[in-house]
Amino acid sequence: MTTMDGCAHDIGSWDLLIAYPPCTYLSNAGAVRMRVNGEIVPERYAKMLEAKAFFLNFWDAAIPKICVENPVPMKLCELPLYTQIVQPYEHGHPYSKRTCLWLKGLPKLEPTNIVENHVPYVNGGCKDAYGNYMRFQGRKERDPKIRAKTFSGIAAAMAEQWG
Repeated sequence: MTTMDGCAHDIGSWDLLIAYPPCTYLSNAGAVRMRVNGEIVPERYAKMLEAKAFFLNFWDAAIPKICVENPVPMKLCELPLYTQIVQPYEHGHPYSKRTCLWLKGLPKLEPTNIVENHVPYVNGGCKDAYGNYMRFQGRKERDPKIRAKTFSGIAAAMAEQWG
């Protein structure tokens, strides 16, 4: 398998794989860009199919323990059903950001440090108590690399519970 860095990897000999494939063309958040005037955009659809194939290479790998992480996918992708959704606030962070885990041979991730008061990590059109859309609050999570970053509390839970 060749990853985004252009390097080839033989993944058949690993006992545990935790994969974070790019979600740009799979995420439900990008579904609004899939159609223009009700018609599927062929270029974007082709990229979605490539992203799905890349995702499934991890999911179908001959490895006994697999976790594939991604946001909630758009229905058009027809990915396998995810096993669980985790939240950063379940692992010590003051944010919500739904993250799906597809698990094979692994138990569900257990919360490690639930934070009661939390806010959305990315303002996805959330409304305040008065029904007004919340404005960007000056946080840097609008940057795609920052938005895609795995929360350290979730990564630590994976290492502790599955390592």
